[in-house]
Amino acid sequence: MTFDFQLAENIQIMDVGASAIAETPIYKILLDLNAARLNAFEGDERKIEGIKNAYGSKVDIFKEFLFDGSEQTLHLCSGPSGMTSLFKPKEDALNFFNGFDNFGKVEQLEKVQTRRMDSIEKLPQIDFIKMDIQGAELTVLKNGREKLSNCLAAQLEVSWVCLYENQPTFGDVDIWMRSQGFVPHKFTEVKRWSIAPTIFAENFRVPGNQLLESDIIYIRDPLKLQLLSDLQLKKLAVLSHFCFESIDLCVFILRELEKRNSLDADSHLIYLQSFQKK
Repeated sequence: MTFDFQLAENIQIMDVGASAIAETPIYKILLDLNAARLNAFEGDERKIEGIKNAYGSKVDIFKEFLFDGSEQTLHLCSGPSGMTSLFKPKEDALNFFNGFDNFGKVEQLEKVQTRRMDSIEKLPQIDFIKMDIQGAELTVLKNGREKLSNCLAAQLEVSWVCLYENQPTFGDVDIWMRSQGFVPHKFTEVKRWSIAPTIFAENFRVPGNQLLESDIIYIRDPLKLQLLSDLQLKKLAVLSHFCFESIDLCVFILRELEKRNSLDADSHLIYLQSFQKK
């Protein structure tokens, strides 16, 4: 970033389901820049070593299963499928999509004691949360209001066709996020899939038009920036630039900081000029 300010503290990142398959998280650049600290939640012991190898000393690992504090049944699917969940796979939905009858095959059931996010004493206040936990996102959010009271942005996996029984839809998640002062900002991924039995190019992974799931970024309502402190605005600007690649949002936040005399008056222009020179 070309404007000059130092954050008074690291950005606190929380990743629930931190072992997402074949994915470089959008927050990794902040860890590389030593601008953030990662709080990674992963209840699947098979994935812990990979998280340690990926992030080393920059991560604190929590092995709790986040949900609502009750005892739940974990439906263990194969590790590579990424479909292990506290929710039972929904047979008719799996059969609707090519290949998912195998992806969602439950290999083992395991009783687990879940925890509420707000009950995790060692977890700091979170600035940015990423969740990919196969349908449990909304319950975890509802049980983490205190830890997320200062949260600036969230990256959530949302479903268009639910693959699990009693899984909240995108609409359910969206209504709740808006009620908490967040608005949708961008999709980082929109996944489509082919409907069984039609297969394109002899490869069932080649998608048709049916929406399956997406990763969506929510941000604090940009029309209510007066509710955020200068430090929160600076953190959101860093997230916007490095993680969301949202130049216009970053400029909007910089202008607010200029109005507060927290940045020089021409900071947003200098920032924009850095892109025009490329």
